[in-house]
Amino acid sequence: MLLAIDLGNTNLTFGLFEGDQLRHDWRLATRRDSMPDELGLLMVQLMQQEGFDPKAVEAVVVASVVPPLNSSLVQAIERYFGREPMMVGPGIKTGLKIHYRDPKEVGADRIVAAMAAFKKYSGPLIIIDFGTGTTYDVVSKEGDYLGGAIAPGMGISVDALYERAARLQRVELKAPPTVIGRTTAESMQAGIIFGFTAQVEGMVAGMAGLIAAETPVIELVDQRLMLEGLRMIHELNA
Repeated sequence: MLLAIDLGNTNLTFGLFEGDQLRHDWRLATRRDSMPDELGLLMVQLMQQEGFDPKAVEAVVVASVVPPLNSSLVQAIERYFGREPMMVGPGIKTGLKIHYRDPKEVGADRIVAAMAAFKKYSGPLIIIDFGTGTTYDVVSKEGDYLGGAIAPGMGISVDALYERAARLQRVELKAPPTVIGRTTAESMQAGIIFGFTAQVEGMVAGMAGLIAAETPVIELVDQRLMLEGLRMIHELNA
């Protein structure tokens, strides 16, 4: 089996593939002070709880945007799975022509998602990732990665309001009944949810002209795109 790991600023997501079939996936909170044994033991225990034998892992591929954790994660993989992981980065084949001025600047997560989206759905397309930051990436009909945009994520925006405004409390991220809030919580929810909706619509409308005459705002949602992309990256580079 292939173990695919997506190490992001907020979550560490990993999944097990048998061939091209994703058998199971897990999501953990990213802790930058995690030690190798913590990471390794937790992944092993979660796999065993679902009936998977960690010894069946034949290869590991990793995309990370948290450099301070890379060493601990690599040690965990080597110690608990006996494998040297393939790390997505410079020198890894993706099949995309990257139009960034310095291709090494593009986050591994953005490239993996762009490659996977193009392989699964073809181009032209816009990939939006709602994570710690909200990223927008554009791929042409020919499979060229044209670049994109990065904005603060919804969670960061809520945290900033809570931390900087003494009288505002944390609120659940859900849509209120209307855009005009009748309570402080509803007002915050309206600002975040409807504000981000407008941001997405505006960004997509601005980018769509670069790649297609007509592009729906959000045509589909693929929650496992990163893991699928890591599997494809491994196949391309193994």
